[in-house]
Amino acid sequence: MKTIAVIGTGTMGRGIAQVAALAGYEVVLYDVFEPALNTAVTLIEVSLDKGVMRGKLDPQEANLAKNRFHITHSLDDAARADLVIEAVPEDLKLKHDLFARLDAVAPRHTILASNTSSLSINSLAGSTHRGDRFLGMHFFNPPHLMQLVEIITCDDTSAATVELAQSFVEQLGKTAVFCKDTPAFIVNRVARPFYGEAFRMLGEGVADPATLDRLIKSVGFRMGPFELIDLIGCDINLAVTQSVYDAYFHDPKYRPHPIQRRMVESGRLGRKTGRGFYPYPE
Repeated sequence: MKTIAVIGTGTMGRGIAQVAALAGYEVVLYDVFEPALNTAVTLIEVSLDKGVMRGKLDPQEANLAKNRFHITHSLDDAARADLVIEAVPEDLKLKHDLFARLDAVAPRHTILASNTSSLSINSLAGSTHRGDRFLGMHFFNPPHLMQLVEIITCDDTSAATVELAQSFVEQLGKTAVFCKDTPAFIVNRVARPFYGEAFRMLGEGVADPATLDRLIKSVGFRMGPFELIDLIGCDINLAVTQSVYDAYFHDPKYRPHPIQRRMVESGRLGRKTGRGFYPYPE
């Protein structure tokens, strides 16, 4: 594979695009809103420049990566890539419609992948006619720092597609783990009680978010639950929690907490809105 396309220019889409460009791939960035594309490229370049300033990236390597981006608001252009990774909001209908459109215009060899963190890969693959070249490829935030990528197969995913996906992930310098199409896959299934218990303690007044985050980090976690939710987005955290809760037929250990909904309804989504459990004045 030489060219990949990333559908969606949010935090996750930008991160996937950045690591792919650094690994030497030509990257097509697609968004339906043209201003979002220009903003995405600017933010990626700022991130690369920060990597150079901190001594994490070679300046020449960063400049080469910047020249590998191609932006488009034409889905036909994006679909011509060897691998298309979808990174749009966790809305099943939105993803179904997107993959049906991609399948209709993409060349036969193109692999379609979803970055969904909880939705069924079999369900998404069902909106296409290329189940053998369809899989889940779930990155974690922020993609340029997190090493794990879940590769999730549907019932029809071919061994050749899995091999290509694994090769791509390893080319990015990341570690692939394989799982079947089960609700929330591996990490998010484990993470729900991690978040849920933190919300219960917060709701019961045991401690404030900063104290709970500090306690969690004291036992080895790099980020506390509320810091991580602010980074990912409170809306995404709620959507994934609700999806897992529904998928497991309302098992109590996956039940969303009222605080999650209250944060979303008040527009306090985290870093992307300037305020979540913590303020982000910048």
